[in-house]
Amino acid sequence: MSVNRTAPAATPAATPVEVPRGLAGVVVADTEVGDVRGLEGFYHYRQYSAVELAQSRGFEDVWHLLVHGELPDVRQGAAFAAETAALRRLPDAVRTALPAIAAAGGRSGPLAGMRTGLSLLGAALGFRPVYDLSADQRRQETLVAAAAVPTLLTALHRLGRGLEPVEPREDLPYAANYLYMLTGTEPDEQRTRAVEQYLISTIDHGFNASTFTARVIASTGADVAACLAGAVSALSGPLHGGAPSRALDTLDAIGTPDRIDPWIRERVLAGDRIMGFGHAVYRTEDPRSRMLRGVAQRFGGPRVEFAVEVERQVEVILAELKPGRELHTNVEFYAGVVMELCGLPREMFTPTFAAARVVGWSANILEQASDSKIIRPAARYVGPQAPVGVPAAG
Repeated sequence: MSVNRTAPAATPAATPVEVPRGLAGVVVADTEVGDVRGLEGFYHYRQYSAVELAQSRGFEDVWHLLVHGELPDVRQGAAFAAETAALRRLPDAVRTALPAIAAAGGRSGPLAGMRTGLSLLGAALGFRPVYDLSADQRRQETLVAAAAVPTLLTALHRLGRGLEPVEPREDLPYAANYLYMLTGTEPDEQRTRAVEQYLISTIDHGFNASTFTARVIASTGADVAACLAGAVSALSGPLHGGAPSRALDTLDAIGTPDRIDPWIRERVLAGDRIMGFGHAVYRTEDPRSRMLRGVAQRFGGPRVEFAVEVERQVEVILAELKPGRELHTNVEFYAGVVMELCGLPREMFTPTFAAARVVGWSANILEQASDSKIIRPAARYVGPQAPVGVPAAG
């Protein structure tokens, strides 16, 4: 993989370029990993629709696509699945430290522990700066780290609840093994496939905050564990990956269909954000939400019916009170519903998101590592005019 092959010449440091807040709409790199076309309501991994991949392929096949650049055939897929399944066990140095990490994490939960665990994993396995590695060595270290993340997350969750971790099984696919390690029970096919489709749909999604963080760190030449630890730190923010459980909290707060209209109107008029609605890029329906709505409706039941009705009424109210703005459900709204239906506790919603996104981060790390240019933007100073003489002490 190569990047920036046709990048324009760097702007001289003496003439900085003004850009929008948050770098909105600013192109900072070339990528072959995927893209989000917000005006169309479409996103893709490589050349394939991400939603179509979630509907027709398994998680390992899509992982292979992002890391190797192509979908595997049956033989290649089986070999890749076996290769990554063999990497799921944690080194002894990490396993023995997990009780202390879980205890220290407290209410912060597995996502906070994941940062520490990744750093320890990299140190225990001797990860070296990506700057010093060959492309094959970088790829191998991303596979090792990504395969270990579900084991790390589920162990931290169980230890935090006073339970013993469940060791991974190599005979189970990625999603089934994740649910097995989380619950201690082999999951049924419907729940396994629902979680797998959610995982595939959230592997990558353009240059979001965590992916950009991973690439910035990779541009320094740091090791894979450092890049991933930085990415998960960005993901932990409630404006990024922390919203699935908050969207369910909204459903709980509304409670019954007759309360939808007054509850939503009160909060919109107060200027509050309705969790699970709106997206920084999409100006149409989020294709991930549309797919996950279908997954939820296959389960059926009162919870799903209520969620669909909340979605319908909220969109009507938002169209009335915020005319001219396209505000629809985003991935978090139905992701929370699907994960709840599959028996995942709410504190594991964002960690489950991380268990998928680690693959997308890895693909972006590999791509960024092939470009030796460090990412180093500028800032506009707005403080007191300088220089000012330094006053004497006392």
